[in-house]
Amino acid sequence: MNSHGIAEWYGEPLATMSPTRRQFLARVALGQEKQLPCPFRSGNPPCSKAGGVCSIQAKGNSPVITCPSRFEADNLIPSWLADIVGLDDVHMAREVPFMRSPSTGRAAGRIDLVVASGESAEEWFGLEIQAVYFSGGKMESDFEQLLFDSNIDAPEPTQFRRPDWRSSSAKRLMPQLQIKAPTLRRWGTKLAVAVDLPFFDSMGGPSTNYSQDLDDGDIVWLVPRINAEYRLETHHWEVLTLNDSSDKLLSAETVKRTEFEDTLRKKLKPLRKQEQ
Repeated sequence: MNSHGIAEWYGEPLATMSPTRRQFLARVALGQEKQLPCPFRSGNPPCSKAGGVCSIQAKGNSPVITCPSRFEADNLIPSWLADIVGLDDVHMAREVPFMRSPSTGRAAGRIDLVVASGESAEEWFGLEIQAVYFSGGKMESDFEQLLFDSNIDAPEPTQFRRPDWRSSSAKRLMPQLQIKAPTLRRWGTKLAVAVDLPFFDSMGGPSTNYSQDLDDGDIVWLVPRINAEYRLETHHWEVLTLNDSSDKLLSAETVKRTEFEDTLRKKLKPLRKQEQ
């Protein structure tokens, strides 16, 4: 299995960078140079992602988005949602408080983005954005290697790492949907969720005979992808109920017993009693 390394770094594809550019970005990532602006967010504020890795990629595979800000390129996602639901005079708000702590009264949960019609927000939709976590070796070792590498082609990743679909979906995204979707449904609106194509494929991909009728569910799934030119583009959308969404997020199959026990034997270590 190929390891995932840097695909986009501070908004630039690693594959097309010169060695000099890679060395400079490595210094930025390691804190030796001033932080760079995020090229995807409006106003280009400083990059808030430690190390500046926007997406990761294994050889021969599509890039996987690891930074939520990557979804904000060209306002593609909120514009796409507005077109789907038919909003005019589109306005947008970030990080709108949704829950409040009963003990402190402070915001305890927020909706990532709210897309509304006009300043009065007579009609609006919530939008959650979920990037992917990865497991395995930290990126710092790659940064340190790139700091001194002068070959034309970027080197292979220094350590094995892969997208952690389970943590990103069932552990992180599903609780958000279970809390927010029912409330928005009660308020007479819907929640939209944006995940990239590899993430959605890990959930089983498009549903059989999928629906694009907004009355058929609670959640509008927006699935963009990064194309061969490393541009974010629309790809697929569908409407699902909360139950069907949860089923997709929980999709996983149990390994064979022999596979489980083979792995178990490799991990077993003698139990050492603590000294009295």
